[in-house]
Amino acid sequence: MRMRQIGKTGISVSEICLGTGSFGGLGMYRMSGSIQQDEANEIVGLALDSGINFFDTAEIYSDGLAEEILGKALGARRKEAVIVTKVAPKRAGETSRGGLTYEHVMNVCHASLKRLGTDYIDIFELHIFDPIVPLEETLKALDDLVRQGKVRCVGCSNFSGWQLMKALSVSDANNFVRFTTLEAKYSLVLRDVENELVPACLDQGISILAYSPLHGGFLSGKYDRDKPWPKGTRFPSKDATGPWSVDYERLYRIVDELKKIAHARGVSVSDVALNYLLQKPAVTSLIIGVRNAGQLKANLTASGWDLTAEEVAALDEISRPAGLYPYEDQKSGFIVSNA
Repeated sequence: MRMRQIGKTGISVSEICLGTGSFGGLGMYRMSGSIQQDEANEIVGLALDSGINFFDTAEIYSDGLAEEILGKALGARRKEAVIVTKVAPKRAGETSRGGLTYEHVMNVCHASLKRLGTDYIDIFELHIFDPIVPLEETLKALDDLVRQGKVRCVGCSNFSGWQLMKALSVSDANNFVRFTTLEAKYSLVLRDVENELVPACLDQGISILAYSPLHGGFLSGKYDRDKPWPKGTRFPSKDATGPWSVDYERLYRIVDELKKIAHARGVSVSDVALNYLLQKPAVTSLIIGVRNAGQLKANLTASGWDLTAEEVAALDEISRPAGLYPYEDQKSGFIVSNA
């Protein structure tokens, strides 16, 4: 398993990160999986033994149960792991004015530390942008957590380009610690991050942690235009895919190219889809969600090798999204004249 650096932090992480959205199986996360403690112990142990030292979780995953399961599964091997967890804005029914207030960020961090059974969090991220609470207040909380030694470094998730740059500007103006990571949805069927977020992260030295790199399993090769809808997957039907909905004709064209490359190389379709992202600028690690140990084993082989420039270019072309202004003009160097 190859390792990469998180920005300029000196933290080294594996190219594959084990996501824990499938740990616990409560509420909306039941769709991702319902892995309980004994199975999690096996999966986390396998990950560590296979060279994965990077684990992603969040306080909202199964209402904190995922953090608790991960902490127990790591146990005495905690020092071998780099843990990312996240704080979300307050939810309905909670007290105070809502959002990522100083108090809320502090309370969530302390609760996460307890559930994880650790005295520090390696990377503590804002799970989503909060339009209510001023960034100065939220980022002051993150800064204090780092200075107190409870968090090693901070990041964000699901931010847009302007939100990311505004947060960095506020941090710089107040001498707060800066974001070092951006967790973003990124795959061959969802390449929107390439418009603003990838250039911003390259410019600012921020590591991208790509989640849903197989887009809910659509890029695994088990969804085929000529086969019945597979059984036992997270989606019960073609029309019940929620946030992973896709243009199926475009998906099938991408999968056809993935199969072509996979066959020529003697690897799996998933391997090619994942390795493609590892060739993309600013990407440091891929967050893989699994429903069992077998799926983890299958994804381990995506690291340690590289697609050729020609293979990446072929996948770039077949998955190219529709052009958006002004990004396409900037990429082509085209300048509109007012004359």
